[in-house]
Amino acid sequence: MNNILVTGSTGQLGSDVVKELLKRGYSTLSPNRSEFNLCSEDSIRNYILNSNCEAIVHCAAYTQVDKAEDEKDLCIKINATATKHIVKCAKILDIPMIYISTDYVFDGTKDGEYTENDETNPINIYGESKLAGEKYVQEILDKYYIVRTSWVFNINGKNFIETMLRLSKANNQLSIVNDQIGSPTYTKDLSRLLVDMLETSKYGLYHATNEGYCSWYEFADTIFKLANINIDIKAINSNEYASRAKRPLNSKLSKDKLIEYGFKPLPHWEDALKDYLIRRRDLLI
Repeated sequence: MNNILVTGSTGQLGSDVVKELLKRGYSTLSPNRSEFNLCSEDSIRNYILNSNCEAIVHCAAYTQVDKAEDEKDLCIKINATATKHIVKCAKILDIPMIYISTDYVFDGTKDGEYTENDETNPINIYGESKLAGEKYVQEILDKYYIVRTSWVFNINGKNFIETMLRLSKANNQLSIVNDQIGSPTYTKDLSRLLVDMLETSKYGLYHATNEGYCSWYEFADTIFKLANINIDIKAINSNEYASRAKRPLNSKLSKDKLIEYGFKPLPHWEDALKDYLIRRRDLLI
């Protein structure tokens, strides 16, 4: 396997997947939006079927969770319909595909960790669209890896860490939600796992995040402590924070299946955050 198509290669996860693939000696295909238009079946088919690609890592997605509530059709077109077109091409070429999904396929009402077998019940349009994409993958392909992840951050991306650091420069106090629990996930770590998966035939549905859990408040508190920023942060409930889309309160994803199938778990999210901040500092020097 050599030529690997990575959709969304300029995004948070896609850019790190490309780096990891190149590091391991693979050649990659990273089409831009004009070459690979997710809103056009013809564009998708023409590119993939003429690309000689031997695997697909589908990272591209509509990810603006609140905006999706007002742009439902566009969100579904990109996250579900485009995925169906990509999947059909993978089927024609008989090649494996990785589809990146989300913790938002669950409603967050479970007490413990969600397993891959738990019932899905998305409570926002973004989650609905990603779940629809999952179903197309499962219905059409045999050689697939569906990887649900959460709270992703990347050194070059717009993410919660950068938002906190930016807001801390202009505010003496911040109010942060404390009743949504999940796992921050470093795309540098996740990309390694995705390429590990591609190098096996252990197809199926997986949950993959950095180890450990926290609330957004605890995440923010740790960011500020590690960055030596002195700021007052107030813990609030989700109903005190105005947002267009509902979020699941519990986004704890069990990674037992990863271990069962012999994959190496990702580092703890605090270690990932430390690495991120060090790399970020080095880039700014």
